[in-house]
Amino acid sequence: MTAAAGALPLFRQTVKDEWIDYNGHLSEAYYVLVFGFATDALMAETGLGPEYREATGCSLYTVEAHVRYLREVDRDAELAVRTTVLGADTKKARFLHEMYVAGAAGEPAGDPVATEELFALHVDQATGRSAPLPDAVRDRLTSLAAPAPEWAGRGIREV
Repeated sequence: MTAAAGALPLFRQTVKDEWIDYNGHLSEAYYVLVFGFATDALMAETGLGPEYREATGCSLYTVEAHVRYLREVDRDAELAVRTTVLGADTKKARFLHEMYVAGAAGEPAGDPVATEELFALHVDQATGRSAPLPDAVRDRLTSLAAPAPEWAGRGIREV
């Protein structure tokens, strides 16, 4: 874990029965749902939460995502998602989530079960166009930035 990633609270979620697929494991759509909740937590932590959206009409929009499904997750598993900001500038942010099955203390245990890398734009919902991030939000995101792990920024492998 990087020091910057440690500055963000872990997002935690218990796998629900209705999220289990016909193979008896967490369905792929629900990995992304949990990652979406972790993105919401990042937004709230950095000043882009619901109050900000209501007051400004602006929000982060995901424009690209890359998910890696690394291990199966069982029913009732406790998940912990660690978020790392990779960078931010005037109108955009890049960050990633690493999902783990939580250990006894609720902290990530073992290797990640999935990862998601995201590229997001700050959008004015009234115009549908990108808009500058508030300085305080950009500064907060930048202060959290950490180096990317070796797997980040890679596309799908060729067969």
